[in-house]
Amino acid sequence: MSDNKLDQDMEIEALEAILMDDFKGGFIIPEIHPSESEINTSNRCFQITVSPQDDETEESDIPPVKLALIFSHTENYPDEPPLLSLKSLKGIPPVDLRILKEKLEQEAADNLGMSMVYTLVTSAKEWLSERFAQDDDDAEEEQAAKKDEIIVPHGEPVTVDTFMAWRERYEAELALERAKLMPDSAITVAKEKKLTGRQWFESGRASTKSVPIAEGSDEEDVDDIDLDDDEDFEDDEDDMLEHYLAEKTDTSIHS
Repeated sequence: MSDNKLDQDMEIEALEAILMDDFKGGFIIPEIHPSESEINTSNRCFQITVSPQDDETEESDIPPVKLALIFSHTENYPDEPPLLSLKSLKGIPPVDLRILKEKLEQEAADNLGMSMVYTLVTSAKEWLSERFAQDDDDAEEEQAAKKDEIIVPHGEPVTVDTFMAWRERYEAELALERAKLMPDSAITVAKEKKLTGRQWFESGRASTKSVPIAEGSDEEDVDDIDLDDDEDFEDDEDDMLEHYLAEKTDTSIHS
């Protein structure tokens, strides 16, 4: 028996002991027919079931994908790479199978001279884990982005009472703004009217309130000093707002 043949038989025994039910074609599980392998050879063919994670792992975020790695030893293996074929058993697109096969063939070329099938199986598992875990992460990110797009309302909830209070306040402020644009003669607020100069003089207030004139100074007319217009207008605003709110309150009570 040649050294290559001996190495091949020892590798098959080791793979069957390590992979157990995932290995098909050894002494325990009968070998597969070359027609099932999609490999153009008359030599023995073997199939290894490969998944991203071990079966002992109960919980995983990686989708349940699975492939069959089919190989056959050549006469000069391991001095030359084995014949390989990949077949999807669950959820692996053909394009991914082609990419993975190219990767494994390159890795086989880098490991010439030693038994390499188990190394290729490990590499295939790692590639599946990275490939499909990435898809799962992308799906989670997309789902999270959709959740972020949902607008959650904030603030105090609107009730009938809060709406009516806001409406009364708004209408009062609106009426006040309109009053600012009206001429003084159009503002009809219940307050004491200013006296004209003649009315003030005829009321007798002129006799009780006189302005002293310094000696030696020329006699000058003393004009009546009106109150500050801005202060009067601010008082008008406050009175108008209180008057409007009082009327709204009375109307709400009677209704």
